[in-house]
Amino acid sequence: MKILLAGYNVDAEVLEELKKNSPQRQDVTPETLSAAYARISRDPRPIDELRKAAREEVEKTRKSNSTIIFKMGHHSVAEHAVFNFDLIGLSRLAVEFIEHFRLCSFTEKSQRYITLGDDHVIPKEIRGSEIRSKYIEILKEQNGLYHRLNEKLRKYVFEKHKGLAADPKNRNLLEGWAKEDARYITSLATEAQLGLTINARNLELFLRRAKSQKLAEIKELAEQMYALVEKIAPSIILFTKANDYDAKTYDEIKSKILNPKSKTNPNPKITNEVILVEHTKDADDILVSSLLYAVSKEPYDSCMAAVKKMSFEEKKELVKASCRHMELYDTALREYENVNFTFDVILSSSCFAQLKRHRMATIIAKDYDTELGVTVPPSIKEIGMEKEFLEVVKKTEDVYNSISMNFNRISAGYVLTNAHRRRVLFSCNARELYHVSRLREDAHAQWDIQNLSRLMSQEAKKAAPLTCLFLGGKDAYSEIRKNNFAS
Repeated sequence: MKILLAGYNVDAEVLEELKKNSPQRQDVTPETLSAAYARISRDPRPIDELRKAAREEVEKTRKSNSTIIFKMGHHSVAEHAVFNFDLIGLSRLAVEFIEHFRLCSFTEKSQRYITLGDDHVIPKEIRGSEIRSKYIEILKEQNGLYHRLNEKLRKYVFEKHKGLAADPKNRNLLEGWAKEDARYITSLATEAQLGLTINARNLELFLRRAKSQKLAEIKELAEQMYALVEKIAPSIILFTKANDYDAKTYDEIKSKILNPKSKTNPNPKITNEVILVEHTKDADDILVSSLLYAVSKEPYDSCMAAVKKMSFEEKKELVKASCRHMELYDTALREYENVNFTFDVILSSSCFAQLKRHRMATIIAKDYDTELGVTVPPSIKEIGMEKEFLEVVKKTEDVYNSISMNFNRISAGYVLTNAHRRRVLFSCNARELYHVSRLREDAHAQWDIQNLSRLMSQEAKKAAPLTCLFLGGKDAYSEIRKNNFAS
């Protein structure tokens, strides 16, 4: 056996310093790794020799990449090249677009742990318009209330949790609780920053979709990112132009099914914030059959036939066996992926910011809808500031409606707050639901996402009680195990 470290991410400034102190060279590009790995399937030489050859003939390497990726269709080769981006000064609205992409890694400035300033993005669409002054005015009012809320909530939290406050080590924790509730009044225009790690294949997709968006901020982001990589890796990032598929498809669908003259109410009275709208029929039987299939020589039909003859307790014992040695940090077995759930949920922007990070799920998010109301943190009610909170929300919606109806509907979303709500269709398999439940139902999770996760788990347990037997937050896992293995 021979294992070599072929490469790793290096800070771009370090690379620039190395290049300045070295003879001019062309091989400082991730394209050489992509090309070398692409040749593995057809070239018998050891991989380290393939990498050496790729570094020595960069132009030939680039031609090879283009042929393999774009003519032969082996796009996965581009996934060997990885880029890191510092994204600074974007709006929270733009971050929602960025974090929609599944196969990337993000670490974002948290509004829960960092005290916000008054920095915000003024979208290009309204910079030179008459609405600009109203836009800035409402953001100032939101930010002013944020600071007042933060100060009052801080005192409230320290007083309410005197035991924790007695230990200086808990200071950041308690201050974080105040900040996370105060931020509900801040806008989606608030500046954010994040670190993004993305491979070349996904970067190409990202750039193409971003350039096809209606928001100028997203398009500008794509142009700047492309300018940074086009000379570094031209052979593996090629199809980056805006296209009709990404730009027009949803508008096309909308034009076919919605009558613009119709006055039907798109938002009937809200009865439940979490509805399980679809789930795998006979979910528990399918899970148990999948477990039998994994450990036997029988075909799936025979496994299912055997399961149909089992009692509920016999099935339960098999499910328990699949989790007997599971620790709170373990993922459920892959067989759990054969059971699926789809939830129609109404949630705040703050809650969505956390839910959207579960990228193995399928998340279809509608636009924010002021008719769905807002989520007011209980702590804000308890300190007697709900009325002021809702007054600022009302002013925000007045500005939103003014921009939307009289100027630019797309850019109106910037002024909405973290408290405003949207509908989201959230689909996941049982294995992913376990991950969501462990992380988001935990006592240390933020209260809004805790509530949402708990409701999803409750609905899933009704539909598939055996499949969901061990659902629950990390903090409750010991108790869950105790209840299921008491005998």
